[in-house]
Amino acid sequence: MAHLQLIATAPMGLESIVARELKELGYHDMTVENGRVTFSGDLIDICRCNLWLRTSDRILIKMGEFTAMTFDELFEGTKALPWQDVIPQNGEFPVEGRSHKSQLSSVPACQSIVKKAIVDKLNQTYHTEWFPEDGPRYVIEVIMLNDTALITLDTTGSGLHKRGYRKLVTEAPLKETMAAALIQLSRWNPTRPFYDPCCGSGTLLVEAAMIGWNIAPGLRRTFNSEGWPIIPDALWSQAREEAFDAVRDDIPLQIAGSDIDPAAIEVAQAAVNSAGFAKDIKLEVLPLTKARPQGEYGCIITNPPYGERLSEITEVEQLIRELKRMTVSLPTWSFFAISSTKRFEQIFNKKADKRRKLYNGTIECQYYQYLGPLPPRGHSTPHSD
Repeated sequence: MAHLQLIATAPMGLESIVARELKELGYHDMTVENGRVTFSGDLIDICRCNLWLRTSDRILIKMGEFTAMTFDELFEGTKALPWQDVIPQNGEFPVEGRSHKSQLSSVPACQSIVKKAIVDKLNQTYHTEWFPEDGPRYVIEVIMLNDTALITLDTTGSGLHKRGYRKLVTEAPLKETMAAALIQLSRWNPTRPFYDPCCGSGTLLVEAAMIGWNIAPGLRRTFNSEGWPIIPDALWSQAREEAFDAVRDDIPLQIAGSDIDPAAIEVAQAAVNSAGFAKDIKLEVLPLTKARPQGEYGCIITNPPYGERLSEITEVEQLIRELKRMTVSLPTWSFFAISSTKRFEQIFNKKADKRRKLYNGTIECQYYQYLGPLPPRGHSTPHSD
């Protein structure tokens, strides 16, 4: 299986960001669809994409796609795929499933048929009908959509948002993949100050630092496909060496954050320390009214509380007004906030230069982007201690 069709899954609204990341990594033969970007690659690309993609959820191998309006068609279509080239005799191969707008609407039934078809195909190679499934893990998914079956194999395991640095969580953490996307949608780069006045568990701060130093987000973790015989250990070693060589930790970072909640700052500090940025990211327990970002031409990127109960909504609206007052005192800065608050622009008393619909988990939000002036050519904000 040297030449593969790979799928980088994407949270709703981030497909173009995932595609842009892939393009920057050197991939060009791409198809962008709802929730995924399909592209061509080889075995080494499974390693590289798992290590490098910041905004994708996982990397899948596209095993096959075919029309399946009956269980016989699903069985025969699945059996025709080259499972013997991928799954060893002791491989563990659970089958997951989804179905939407298809004749085959029973997900458990689809899972069962796919499992039986794979067993039947592997039987032809290994000449046994019983498989111990005590070896490497191969998570298979059948997705039925409009009577078309898409069969995939998950190379990632735990979602790519699990970078390995976040040991503790706050009540409503921002996913690492979403945090990375918010930063990539902004104009921020490591020559500019970065500030989050509602930093919570510190995810935006750590993701910014990783982007600033060009640290591959998957460097600190392992992946399901690392145990697969078809991917030689040498390929993983090569991809990791490339990633280590690409790190630029000599760049001074100007990243800071604050939060009114001491418990949140404690969680953020743990994440910052775990990620290796204890000396490079500054954290403070501060109410928004006392937050004072330093430098010029910086970026404030934040995920303020949303508020569900009436009393919380009042507090959130007050917080948005305080964010507005902060931006007035920072004329060279750009400001970015993700919020589910429908009246954000009205409360902020300014229409955003750009808006983008995103989903923070299952919550529909808008990413409000207020673009300040770009730094003058040759401008470099000095690093402040």
